[in-house]
Amino acid sequence: MSLDNNLTLDILRKAEAGGYGIVAQTCYDAGMARGLVRAAERNKSPAILQLFPITLQAGKGPFLQYCLTLAHNASVPIAVHLDHATDAEHLELSIGLAEKEGIKFDSIMVDASHADNEAENIAIAVPYIKRCVAQGIATEVELGRLEGGEAGLREITGGMLTDPANAEHFMKETGAHILAPSYGNLHGSYKFIGGPKYKLEILQDLQKRFNDRIPYLCAHGTDELPDDLFKDLVKSGVSKFNINSWARDPYAETLSKALASKPFPDSEEEAIEAFAKVCDRFMNLLGSSGKA
Repeated sequence: MSLDNNLTLDILRKAEAGGYGIVAQTCYDAGMARGLVRAAERNKSPAILQLFPITLQAGKGPFLQYCLTLAHNASVPIAVHLDHATDAEHLELSIGLAEKEGIKFDSIMVDASHADNEAENIAIAVPYIKRCVAQGIATEVELGRLEGGEAGLREITGGMLTDPANAEHFMKETGAHILAPSYGNLHGSYKFIGGPKYKLEILQDLQKRFNDRIPYLCAHGTDELPDDLFKDLVKSGVSKFNINSWARDPYAETLSKALASKPFPDSEEEAIEAFAKVCDRFMNLLGSSGKA
């Protein structure tokens, strides 16, 4: 199946050409998904609604279909992406929903960065990527390895920086469309290493190599970053920005606090708005507001 009309790739193509970044916000429940869509619509911004495998595993096809319906019926372009599909069971579930039930993510990260080497990474990823492409699903891969872990994902140790010289071969062999490079970023907190120590020259090299063509670059590990560093990442060619705890934590804290004195519907609305306001901030920071 052709990827010519793939929504994720269309959103990222326009972002790269326009020099702005896209919020790819992780959503753990329906309220968070509504918060992202609310922010995107009121900012007239494209966006990506992102799920972790643990969320898909819990809600399966019905929850994915809810997210797809919500996103695709918004007044602005919003794609639905599966982040860090690492284990075979997660990949089989997500691709199987497309193959057997026609419930399709717009894009899936086929994450084999836990492999011992680049050749093994390619060997693991390629069969899943081919199945995705056959369903019209774009794919993201990771070259190098990011340390740390996120909700329901394996903890990764032994980070490896991306070698831009290997990227052309890696992307050609995998056939993927989005590249998540390792440039000193990590999943989790940077406070234990004295703050982020990014090697932006890795991104700048990739930007020169792949300018105006696939792959599009994705930034993982964006917790705790200062605003100026987000802007530097946009300038260095990143178009997809994975955002997680920045919005997740205010949502959970607001919901918990409000429930002490208010009924659930009112508390949930406060939490959704808290979540949406964080998305507002990043859409403005990354320059996507007004681009839809």
